[in-house]
Amino acid sequence: HTLPQVRGELRLDEPMAAHVSWRAGGRAALWFRPADVADLQDFLRDYQGPILPVGLGSNLLIRDGGWPGAVISLYDTLDSLEIHADGRVRAEAGVHCATLASRCSKAGIGGAVFMGGIPGTVGGALAMNAGAWGGETWERLQQISLLDAQGQLHSLPAADFEVGYRQVRAPVEGPLYLAAEWAFEPGCDAAELQQAVRQMLAERRARQPVGQPSCGSVFRNPEGSHAAALIEAAGLKGLRQGGAEVSTKHANFILNRDQASAADIESLLLEVQAQVQAHAGVRLHPEVRIVGEPQ
Repeated sequence: HTLPQVRGELRLDEPMAAHVSWRAGGRAALWFRPADVADLQDFLRDYQGPILPVGLGSNLLIRDGGWPGAVISLYDTLDSLEIHADGRVRAEAGVHCATLASRCSKAGIGGAVFMGGIPGTVGGALAMNAGAWGGETWERLQQISLLDAQGQLHSLPAADFEVGYRQVRAPVEGPLYLAAEWAFEPGCDAAELQQAVRQMLAERRARQPVGQPSCGSVFRNPEGSHAAALIEAAGLKGLRQGGAEVSTKHANFILNRDQASAADIESLLLEVQAQVQAHAGVRLHPEVRIVGEPQ
């Protein structure tokens, strides 16, 4: 079948290990980095297969058999960030959450510091209501702009979405998040905020295996508890499966230690789930999205 006519970058059979933070997994039938929103709309109107939007590829495992449809890469594309003196902040989907946190802090805009702890882009944070350090992406959201599966543009108030812990249900089919606007706190002390961001990043480096291939946190925290504490209590730090290992630094991280396959990672995840269930009677639910075909 013919490829959609686009202005952006379109690749066939793209190895996705290069585009996800776990550095593992199969290929995408199509990989598309749009030139702009209009280009993305043209593509969606033309293309009939399954779509997978990817930012920095944290929180994502693509199985070794790959993704049968199109991966839409928005990082490095939709990256405009506007910060207004009244605390209104508009960020496009490809903006790194840490960039949002540091730029708001410099401008003396409070309430965005926690985003420095999210290892992904605004688009991914919107899709899953990502959170860190007690803050959540959707808390101060006002307005969202997105495309539906047909490439139709919608601008919707945050109240139109059903939002829960690490989950969001949009009022349109197959939402592809483009941008969001928050109402943060104007007139805060910039030096204090920047110090808070630095402190948080230092703490993250101390507590988490930053710089090693992982997806961020693997499991959601169960009500009233921490996934990491349950995994550690079951004695699973350092547990290995092929090239994948439960981090000895933070038990809710699975690392790609040694050319792990996606299957290594997934089977280790399932093993951790089973052992925590046996040890504590709690079923951990993955926060990470697992997609695609097994080999």
